[in-house]
Amino acid sequence: MRLAAVVMALVLAGCASVPEIRADALPASPAAFKHGDGKWTVAAPAAAQARGEWWKAFADPVLDELIARADKGNADLHVAAARLAQARAIARITDADRAPQLGVDASAARMGGTVNGSAGPARSFAAVGASLSYELDLFGKLSRASEAARLDARSREALLQSTRLLVQSQVAQAYLALRALDVERALVRSTVVAYQGTLDLTERRFRAGDVAELDVMRARTEVAATESEAIALDRRRAELEHALAVLVGEVPSSFVLPPGEWNTALPVIPAGVPSTVLARRPDVAAAQDAMLAAQQRAGAAKAAWFPDLALTATGGHASSELSDLFRWSARAWGIGALLSLPILDGGRREAGVQNAAAQMDEALARFREQVLVAFRDVEDQLSALRLLAEQSQAQERAVAAASRTTSLSDVRYRNGLVSQLDLLDARRSELRNRRQALQVRSAQYQATVGLVRALGGAWDSST
Repeated sequence: MRLAAVVMALVLAGCASVPEIRADALPASPAAFKHGDGKWTVAAPAAAQARGEWWKAFADPVLDELIARADKGNADLHVAAARLAQARAIARITDADRAPQLGVDASAARMGGTVNGSAGPARSFAAVGASLSYELDLFGKLSRASEAARLDARSREALLQSTRLLVQSQVAQAYLALRALDVERALVRSTVVAYQGTLDLTERRFRAGDVAELDVMRARTEVAATESEAIALDRRRAELEHALAVLVGEVPSSFVLPPGEWNTALPVIPAGVPSTVLARRPDVAAAQDAMLAAQQRAGAAKAAWFPDLALTATGGHASSELSDLFRWSARAWGIGALLSLPILDGGRREAGVQNAAAQMDEALARFREQVLVAFRDVEDQLSALRLLAEQSQAQERAVAAASRTTSLSDVRYRNGLVSQLDLLDARRSELRNRRQALQVRSAQYQATVGLVRALGGAWDSST
């Protein structure tokens, strides 16, 4: 009775809950985003929710095809999928510790010796049997280890989703940057043609004696310098094309994406959507699961202070003659229980508890950091989109004014009313402003993709 009372007391002590996560250690959710519309809604956890085909909103078939190829061939995705498979296998291994263990064994031996200096007869011995063991999880050590492994696997699943979203966004951003370069290259090439026209006119005037050689050299300088800029853009495009090849898992030397029109739509993400960022971002979900897994391991480490109780059973046959091995008289069996509790371990268990607690604190800090990073990412992209929209409007006005200035300067130059320097300055100004407008437009696409990634995927279930 006394032993039963002691065991019951240990059971009750072992049923203590895992260490709590302090609420004040978690980041507070803001009432609204600084650069949003002030709306905030509470969202249910949705880590397992599909990310959605958010790129379809850009209405670009080439982009759709590139992302499909990346989903199949990207190396980072294959690595993340393999790590997920490893985590799931480890979870199954950990679960196996909670199940009964059944094994069979067989042995045969032949032994001899000497008695009083004389060799005795050699004898054979054979045995066959089965063993069954089961560890009672009285103090939750096995169940907590199993739960921690399950959370690790779920964290890896979220990281796979995060990797897939990252790869998709990188493909979209590289493709959109390449299309923006196509337009910029065409613009610079057309400017080279315009400068060449000015050079031809200046050379005719020089031969007629109307202008000095200095004017010819200036025009030739502008032609050559603009051609150099066009070649630099060609180099940048080749680098982007090679980056896209790696993203889709193909050899750069065999990957070709011909220049094309930049007809990609610019989707508008409705205000208020960022309220779901914490529920839908896979990296935040992974950090949360890692924190919960560390919490379970801290509980399992505390359970090491309590005894382990295992039940065992064996049964089989043993005989010195193989012909008699399976006779009823050769049977043997046994049952037992093993209760073990280390008394002196040199502080090993205490150190294990401290280590698990420190790992839990680390996981909590990483989760807090990931949440703050998620809010920062959304704030960055929201502010970027708002300011880029204002910049685009201002840049359009600058382009219109620069274009009008070039037209007026060209007419006046041909009529001899302004100098060549005035015309060249006007053309340079127009080119600079048009390129700036293209860069602002490209930045709007990049920020839109960045906001999609910050939100954790599609912002509308229908997207």
